[in-house]
Amino acid sequence: MAKLSENQAGPSPQGEFRRGWPLLLSVVLGVGLGLSPLPFYSIGMLAPELAKEFGWSFASIMLGLPVATVAVMIVGPIIGWLGDRIGVRPVAIASLVLFAFVFMAFSLTNGALPLFYLNWALMGAVGAGTLPTTWTRAVNNGFEVNKGLALGVALMGTGVFGFLIKPFLMWMIEAHGWRAAYLVTGALPLIIALPVALLAFKDPGARRVHTLHAPLPGLTLGEAARDPRFWLIAGGFLLFSFAIAGPLPNLENLLKLKGFTKAEIVSLAPVVGLSVIAGRVAGGWLVDRFWAPGVALVLLCLPAVGCLIMHGQDPTFGGALTAIALVGMAAGMEFDLLAFLIARYFGARAYSTLYGCLYCAYAAGSGLGPVAFGADFDATGGYQTSLLIATALLVLGGLVLLPLGRYRFAAEHAVEEARIEAAAGERAAVPGA
Repeated sequence: MAKLSENQAGPSPQGEFRRGWPLLLSVVLGVGLGLSPLPFYSIGMLAPELAKEFGWSFASIMLGLPVATVAVMIVGPIIGWLGDRIGVRPVAIASLVLFAFVFMAFSLTNGALPLFYLNWALMGAVGAGTLPTTWTRAVNNGFEVNKGLALGVALMGTGVFGFLIKPFLMWMIEAHGWRAAYLVTGALPLIIALPVALLAFKDPGARRVHTLHAPLPGLTLGEAARDPRFWLIAGGFLLFSFAIAGPLPNLENLLKLKGFTKAEIVSLAPVVGLSVIAGRVAGGWLVDRFWAPGVALVLLCLPAVGCLIMHGQDPTFGGALTAIALVGMAAGMEFDLLAFLIARYFGARAYSTLYGCLYCAYAAGSGLGPVAFGADFDATGGYQTSLLIATALLVLGGLVLLPLGRYRFAAEHAVEEARIEAAAGERAAVPGA
């Protein structure tokens, strides 16, 4: 019997990363300079400037996040459907360009809140294609043995740029003002992410569909929507995204209320980005080796401890550092956990559509969380109530995922399917076979 090639025997871990590193790099930059991190991590630095310039409250400024969320919830499923129909490459690249220009348009803010919110809505609509909905489909199709780790590495761009954007914005604001900060930050996707995406972002699954003329394995949207596991995932992500997203944009103000100096806040805030990177890689490595819902519950209990630390009176610098790191690590696992769960429970057939729909639950929670925290501050002058609510929702969100049960599309299943397809392709190439 002839020796099986790598494609026939299933992908090796080393071979996957050796072939796939250009794809991973394009996703790191595309996601990291897209709709998910840039508005979210920048608003905490820019909100005080907008409040000072126009007299807006923090809650009214943070309301931009759920406005964008509503737009994403409307457009997201359409983006996913387009990714499944015409491919994720054109969708992601077009969205990256449009998102950059709309983000730069915030530099023209004139004090009219309705126009401010309109810009947020437009950014959410045109930037929805820069979310992991599109980028992770290619990673899922290009990696199997180390799918979780590959997703963690690919999506650590949110942590990398979450870490870099805060000190960068502080320098830009102090040196050139908040309008220049919006303008230059919005140009980063065009300067950095777009050239790499044009060269390296390609979906291996699209090649397979075209060459084999067969759909990828998995459930359709209708089949998945009739599966209780679809709604368990949606419910879990709604709960813990609210709890994780709530404190992060309000972090600088929260630390100020806890008595930290400006210099201490500057040194603490970037820890979020570093811990997001750690959460991405550690979470991805863990779900490749252990049952993902169990991993999620354990990792979600950590930021619950972090919220309790910040709820206490006058935490130490070390305590605040620990709390921020714990919340950041949980924020680091959300996107890749969702991508992994979709791949393992519903397969690749309607992956982008399913991600777009389930992302709506995540977006709803992450959009409402910062507003709830901001409203708590406006009403009470602090965040004590919202921190306690976040603690409970983190644990509850993890518990909701436990009934998901065994994977439907395990790695062994996908490797065996690849072997069968490769053998069938060889037989088809032999005349008379």
